[in-house]
Amino acid sequence: MRAIVSYDENPPRLRCCGDEDRSTQSLRRQAFSRAISAPADVLVDLSGLAFADPSLMLDFAMLARRLRKAGRKLLLQGAQPDISALIVYVGLHRLSGVLILPAPAAA
Repeated sequence: MRAIVSYDENPPRLRCCGDEDRSTQSLRRQAFSRAISAPADVLVDLSGLAFADPSLMLDFAMLARRLRKAGRKLLLQGAQPDISALIVYVGLHRLSGVLILPAPAAA
């Protein structure tokens, strides 16, 4: 089974794709654990994420808390409209250390 949340170290980036919900939570633990130790702010690429439930947002909140304690931020980018609505609904965008970035410019 292909990981739907992966982590790249340089630069620190989580990539989320497909459908993420409580049933896939255990599959993202390794990527999130690696991101906790990132030496810089962690960019979360949400452009490939089609569906997510609040369990993913809770995991982002916990990651943001750990990063914030280490002086780093969680940067969310590229969310589809439904994912953006979920971020707002659960209040993730209001947490200290969480920033919503504009989508990258098309090349």
